[in-house]
Amino acid sequence: MSRGLHRLPLEKPIYEIEDRISALEAAPLGAQQQEELRRLKRELVEVQKRVFGTLDPWQTVEVSRHPDRPKTSDYLGLVFDEFVELHGDRAFGDDPAMLTGFAKLDRHRVLVVGHQKGKTLAERQACHFGCAHPEGYRKAMGKMRLAAKYGLPVIALIDTPGAYPGVGAEERGQAQVIAESMFLMATLPVPVVCVVIGEGGSGGALGIGVGDRVAVLEHAYYSVISPEGCAGILWKGAEHKADAARALRMRSQDLKDLGVVDAVIEEPRSEEHTSELQSRQYLVCR
Repeated sequence: MSRGLHRLPLEKPIYEIEDRISALEAAPLGAQQQEELRRLKRELVEVQKRVFGTLDPWQTVEVSRHPDRPKTSDYLGLVFDEFVELHGDRAFGDDPAMLTGFAKLDRHRVLVVGHQKGKTLAERQACHFGCAHPEGYRKAMGKMRLAAKYGLPVIALIDTPGAYPGVGAEERGQAQVIAESMFLMATLPVPVVCVVIGEGGSGGALGIGVGDRVAVLEHAYYSVISPEGCAGILWKGAEHKADAARALRMRSQDLKDLGVVDAVIEEPRSEEHTSELQSRQYLVCR
């Protein structure tokens, strides 16, 4: 499986072994080289398990933000069938940072709502890196009311550093519309499952984060504020972001221990940030 160009410091031992494997595979292999190749591949698996099994809080944030980590669009293609996207809030416009649409999960019809960060630079800029505007949350609310009308469960995929903080968004009622969305989700007469698949930042995450079951992927985070924002408030400098990440207790197991989420969805111990998912993961919290 090919890797992207973005390399995390924590992955250095993994890349070193992969480079050695690539060098061996590029040359003619004798019996001794084949044995060495098998040994390196076994070692690679063990190193991957060790690295991704012992992430500290700030490393977890780095993995959750990795540009090659699966986005909402990846889950739509690999977990769901027959996705039909629905656009617009019927008031201002369409927000590409919020995806909504009907889909099929196994044999069940559902409504999917999720943040979208984009993959290319152009897509990320169009989506404001997953920071939704008020029209995005109004779009989500309109589609959730439609799901309630037809008795369809709602699945919300959360992946945002926070709601868009611009002047225009504030003028159009960003805080109020997030509160309205939370209230609506709390009162929907259909099942609601929320899953944090990457970043779960601040009110932007809470805007589609109220559900009957809330789960978080193992290497995602869910927090009232980003580590950089917290460090800026408490220590007056983003250089203390690792200390802030520890203090916030926003990793998946911390969230489970604190009762913030109902379930932690285990991820593969290697390459969990890549967009090529190993298998279909049905987002069902039991």
